[in-house]
Amino acid sequence: MREREALRRYHWELGGALAFYMAVLFATVHFANDMAPGLGRTLVVLMPSVPIAIAVWAIVRQFQRMDEYVRLRSLEDIGIAAAVTAAWTLTYGFLEGAGFPRLTMFWVWPVMGGVWFTISRIRAVCACAR
Repeated sequence: MREREALRRYHWELGGALAFYMAVLFATVHFANDMAPGLGRTLVVLMPSVPIAIAVWAIVRQFQRMDEYVRLRSLEDIGIAAAVTAAWTLTYGFLEGAGFPRLTMFWVWPVMGGVWFTISRIRAVCACAR
């Protein structure tokens, strides 16, 4: 499969999973607020995990479609993003001790995803400039 076609397929798969996630998330918030605490509410609150699993599946499929060079570059980007996110969360933990507001775990993935995206774009632009 050619790289452009693989990337287009990945964008459709991941985009579909994220659109599904948004729909399930809004439905979950709407229905869960009116439910009494218990097993039923817990299962409803966990429903957004299904489209997230589909998104993980799309990412794994994309890595399987990549050639070795692109896979290596992508894994380096993820490694750098993980290191930056780890440094940020550790540093912010010290700031919480100094009175900064507590942040939930919901911040970890957006930060890591944002850093991953930024690093991959910077590296792509730098590669084109050579």
